[in-house]
Amino acid sequence: MADYPGDLSVREARARYFAANNLGDGGYLDRWVKFKISVISIWIPNTKGRVAAVRFHDLHHLVTGYDTSWKGEAEIAAWEIASGCANHYAAWFLNAVAMSIGLAIDFKLVAKAFWRGGHSGNLYRQHFDEGWLDVTVNTLRRRLGLNLADYAPSAKDIALFTVWTVVSLITLVLIVFLCLLPVSMALITCYWLYRATTYR
Repeated sequence: MADYPGDLSVREARARYFAANNLGDGGYLDRWVKFKISVISIWIPNTKGRVAAVRFHDLHHLVTGYDTSWKGEAEIAAWEIASGCANHYAAWFLNAVAMSIGLAIDFKLVAKAFWRGGHSGNLYRQHFDEGWLDVTVNTLRRRLGLNLADYAPSAKDIALFTVWTVVSLITLVLIVFLCLLPVSMALITCYWLYRATTYR
């Protein structure tokens, strides 16, 4: 968990968050975003939809305390899904992928974050307001109901978590399939070209 003092302004906490994670000014104007998986780097387009969502996502890191490790991103993904991503479709998609990976890393923590999200709010349903940066971290936490004690999950919470577990895993399988499909097609094409030139 990343711990930002509650009396810090959100602006200052965000600056510390950017610095700690080597994000420069947030990268909102960058054309591409790099995701690193072990020694493999994957670049994806920094679409308008992603930029719109990540402005909120960064503030969510500050108020929830979830860090940017694989585990932390899985936790905040589950929290954002449960608290709702509104019309930020990039957030729904990226969170589903992150949550599916997190289930294998630490199932209990992801479940706890999901249930926490079900009993708190987030910023996705609002227009981004620069004024949020001038309030304290604690003020924003209170506005989102994050200063309340943890809730014991209800039957509804558990049912929703089960549904989203299935959805996130299906999303991951589809992503893997779509990534492997071009490779498979290329290998099959090479095989048939080889056969065509060898057995004429």
